[in-house]
Amino acid sequence: MQIPFSELPSHARVWIYQSDRVFTKEELTKIEAASQDFLTQWTAHGSELKAGVEFRYDRFIILGLNESIQSASGCSIDASVRFIQSIEEEFSVILMDKMNVTYRNKEHIQHIPLKYFRKMAKKKQIPSSAIVFNNLVLDKGEYESQWEVPASSSWHSRYF
Repeated sequence: MQIPFSELPSHARVWIYQSDRVFTKEELTKIEAASQDFLTQWTAHGSELKAGVEFRYDRFIILGLNESIQSASGCSIDASVRFIQSIEEEFSVILMDKMNVTYRNKEHIQHIPLKYFRKMAKKKQIPSSAIVFNNLVLDKGEYESQWEVPASSSWHSRYF
């Protein structure tokens, strides 16, 4: 069952997918419709999942699931991965590669491979105060408070 992301509780589980590029308005419209269709039929062992989706900065897809009602199963997580992979294929984007870092450089959002982020940080080409997107957050509460943080306050701090 698809619900507004804002109605999910703070303990709702989240999965964050970052695109290697900005989506166009037309692409976002299609992805939003496909997401609603997916969430409407998303189930675990035949039971509806109470889930929502949010899109941020025209490049992040955040799926949220209220597991206090029904937990995700292996099959339902596989279904969500297949859904995200279908978006990757249809729109020629990378969403599943966790070896990339997205960070804010002043007003611009940059997306680079982790190995380049590490090199740039060591050379002080990226300040430790740069805002990074910590896509390892586990639930909506962490997403709201710890997703956009200075690199010095995240797991990225080891590179400075």
